[in-house]
This record gives sequence, structure tokens and C-alpha cells, in this order.
Amino acid sequence: MVKLLARIATIGFFDGVHKGHRFLFESLRTQAAERGLEPLIVTFAAHPRVALQSDYVPQLLTTLEERKALLSAFGEVLVLPFETVQPLTAEQFMRYLHDEQEVRVLLMGYDHRFGSDRLKHPQDYRRLGEQVGIEVLTNTEFTEGEWHVSSTEIRQALETGNIALANELLGRAYSLTGTVVHGKGLGRHLGFPTANIAPDDPHKIIPKTGVYIAQINTPTMDKAPAFVNIDREGIIEAHIPSFRGDLYGHKLKLHFERYLRDEKHFTSLEALKEQIKADIDNILRPDA
Repeated sequence: MVKLLARIATIGFFDGVHKGHRFLFESLRTQAAERGLEPLIVTFAAHPRVALQSDYVPQLLTTLEERKALLSAFGEVLVLPFETVQPLTAEQFMRYLHDEQEVRVLLMGYDHRFGSDRLKHPQDYRRLGEQVGIEVLTNTEFTEGEWHVSSTEIRQALETGNIALANELLGRAYSLTGTVVHGKGLGRHLGFPTANIAPDDPHKIIPKTGVYIAQINTPTMDKAPAFVNIDREGIIEAHIPSFRGDLYGHKLKLHFERYLRDEKHFTSLEALKEQIKADIDNILRPDA
């Protein structure tokens, strides 16, 4: 059996892996390099509130696979079922990290708490750490101008159509992956075929109703310009001006760049066609 190298770890759900999280992970890597330790990010397969609250329906910024891919850029990722961790006190969990994962330093987020006993103060964790053999550090808070960067702030921005703010706090374009399914075929009838996208994860947040400028990954194109309509039922339709072909059954990834306009009711198909032409022009203009 190969013995693990001594590690420095941080713990959290890290939904979105946003700028605040990455500020913590950069500190983790810095401390790891200075101390000669391996960085470890401990996260959970499902949102902790799912185990704590039976009627809770998560609204996620990232799926588990997306989260793991983003986290792996900063260190090794350990995914735990939250149900196995939930009953443990802070001391019991720290002993698990020390004995089973070779953790010798724990870097906590500025407001992070863990353990069924819900200790309140950083000094409580430091005291327990001394008993267990783990040095406990507390990271400073990250802010972005007037904004406290949090997953909650980003969710609220998406729900109000403020894609610019959501992307700024994430540090990248908000994305959504889904499979192309059959729709009503109206877009094709109008001469502007659309791909109806069913999200892969029903818990992934769908932005506010309206029309968006986006980039889209298809099996043959990488980040092609597109406009995306989200209706009141949460149905997602994407028109890709530069694409010709059949996408049914294929997975597409949308990168939302800008909120273009509210969804409108049109009195005629001709008025709808004129609006779609204007939307496409908005996408293709260099200064759009």
C-alpha cells in the first residue's frame, strides 16, 4: 500500500467554484508550496442541505462533474457522501482527515463551520486541531468591489437575468449542458431552426426568462455564436446562425454572455421573423 504524502486540506461544497472559492484555493496552493505539503480539496457529492432538509430542492451553479473538473485545477479532489460525514463532530471529522487522509494543516474559509456540534469560533477549531495533530488556519474574506462574492449572489443574478454580474463573480461565463430534443419546429418553419435543449441536471439553474447572446459548443464547433431563448416554462431554444445540420440527441454546452431582451409576444409571424433577424444581427455585429 502506497503511503499518502502529508497534506493541507480545505473543505466545502464549493458550488460554482467562483472567485471567492478560487481565492481560497490559491491560498491553499501557496501554503502547500511553502510547507512542502500536497493540496487536497474535500467536497461533497450532494448539497449538504439535501441531507439536512428532506424537502430541499437544490438550485445548482455546477453539477458534480463540472465542480470536480474545476476543482482539480487546484489540487487533488476528495468527494465524500455528506450522509457519512453528517453525524461526525468536528473532532471526529478532523481525526478522519488526520488518520485516513494524512492531513496536517487545515485551511478554513473565513466563515466556514463543520461538524455536528457546530462550533462557533475559529479558536475552537484551532484548539481541537492541536489535540488531533492538525494546524488550523483561517483564510481572509474575498470581496469584488461592493459585492460579497457568494454562490447565493450569483444565483440571484441569474434569476434576475443579470448575466454580466453572474459572470463577473464566477470569473467565467455561466454554462449549461443539455441534450437536443424535439420541439415544436416553429423556428425551422420560420427559416431559423433552433435546438431545443433539455438540461442534463434538473437541479442546474436556468437563467431568467428572456433572450440571451451565448456561445455554444456542438460536436463540430467550439463556442459558436448563438442566441438563446428561455420561455416561461423554462424551455431552452438555441439558434446557431453558422450551423447547418442535425443536432438531435447530441449534447450541447451553452456559455451565457449577455442578456439581450425580455421575451416578447408577437402579433404575427412576420414580426417574429423581423425580431429574430435583429437578434442575429446583434450577435454577429463586431461591437455586439
